[in-house]
Amino acid sequence: MPLALLALAIGAFGIGTTEFVIMGLLPEVAGDFGVSIPTAGLLVTGYALGVMLGAPLMTVLGTKISRKRMLMLLMGLFIAGNLLSALAPSFSVMLIGRVVASLAHGAFFGIGSVVAAELVAPGKRAGAIAMMFTGLTVANVVGVPLGTLVGQSAGWRVTFAAVAALGGVGLAGIARLVPDLPRPEGVRLRHELAAFKNAQVLLAMAMTVLGFGGVFAAITYIAPMMTRVAGFSDGSVTWLLVLFGLGMVGGNLVGGRFADRALMPLLYVSLGALALVLALFTVTAHNKIAAAVTVVLIGALGFATVPPLQKRVLDQAHGAPTLASAVNIGAFNLGNALSAWIGGLVIAAGFGYTAPNWVGAALAAGALVLAVVSAALERRDSVSGTVATGSVPAEHPAPVPH
Repeated sequence: MPLALLALAIGAFGIGTTEFVIMGLLPEVAGDFGVSIPTAGLLVTGYALGVMLGAPLMTVLGTKISRKRMLMLLMGLFIAGNLLSALAPSFSVMLIGRVVASLAHGAFFGIGSVVAAELVAPGKRAGAIAMMFTGLTVANVVGVPLGTLVGQSAGWRVTFAAVAALGGVGLAGIARLVPDLPRPEGVRLRHELAAFKNAQVLLAMAMTVLGFGGVFAAITYIAPMMTRVAGFSDGSVTWLLVLFGLGMVGGNLVGGRFADRALMPLLYVSLGALALVLALFTVTAHNKIAAAVTVVLIGALGFATVPPLQKRVLDQAHGAPTLASAVNIGAFNLGNALSAWIGGLVIAAGFGYTAPNWVGAALAAGALVLAVVSAALERRDSVSGTVATGSVPAEHPAPVPH
């Protein structure tokens, strides 16, 4: 794998830390600003919505410059948003800071996925994408637990200041290691938009929304669920997040390994198992050991879907994948936003801190249904010899570095 993938993984590490660390610090942030836990959950929802809206917006704005320069600009925006969060005098200002940081998220992973895929041979593209996303998953093993520990001991503002510094490291890594690949010729915005006429692209994005939304329905409220239901101490949340992160790393690597070989079977297994595990979490959340094991499984099964879903979008939008890739990252976060919001609603309605697990199970089951429908449509089109609507001329392949 090219060394440039390390630079992308560094940036992903910083972004992953700021995205997930808020979950372990919700009680501290809520107490500091005098708001309820469900209200503090809006920091997750707001970030996710910012990713969803920022992904296409920032990608379109970056069509006139090189992908490397755009990645650097996105990291600069990420740094600014985290500094604003660290210095926020009120909850509303912190929410704005979260949204500013989130605007960089979708476009970074979307453009980064395309760059990663261009750096390797076609048969290794899912592995290259998984390598970049390894930074996101490792953040949950190192960055998020450490940030949670720092936030609980020294204050959550210190955590977000440190995350901004991580963004600086990512910016330097991209400037140093990522090659300035030429932009593909002959592909314009209308070509990028044409990919959204492809039903398979839209189905893949819908699977992304529901599947990963299932993960966030449970994990957004992991701190109150584990402390008030399972009986863990506040300090134990850090180690539970480590377990979740370890599951994410393993699932991401497995997904990257098998997505190039058996993409749809991998989705069937991971989504079906995820729905089952989330449903069981309503029971296992009442036992410390069972809850810890379940947290690992949710991380593993949830992130096993990331490389295949991202690769499926790239494959189906092969003529002009940049915008579709970025929007699919937004789809992950649309799922996050919806599930965090619905999870907050069911808690506020008095159904208890385990109720979001049922929400997650239903969402994951819906994603499995869409996967089956997508495969059936693909088989039908293959038999009839039809070509998916919305395809555009393929980009000139980028040379693979030696």
